[in-house]
Amino acid sequence: MRGMRMESYKHKKVISIGIVSELTGLSPRQIRYYEERQLIFPDRSKGTRKYSFADVEWLVEIANKREEGVQTREIRYEMMKEIRETMRKGQINAHFRSRM
Repeated sequence: MRGMRMESYKHKKVISIGIVSELTGLSPRQIRYYEERQLIFPDRSKGTRKYSFADVEWLVEIANKREEGVQTREIRYEMMKEIRETMRKGQINAHFRSRM
């Protein structure tokens, strides 16, 4: 139960772009660019972007990859590949759970 509570705060989108900028060292313009490139998906409330701690971690990872020379399209391709793999594993697990 305790682990679930800790994990839920990590994904709650409550952090403003200004705070994310301070935490990551990225400018708001860079953060918006990564959103345009579909690498990050903030929630929007009345035009205000809100991010989670998981988003902050992902932005730091994106920034590190960019420093290594990785293009945003390559980062997005890898991100989508990981999402597809996670979904596939979930479907396989659900299939076997339903057979028990």
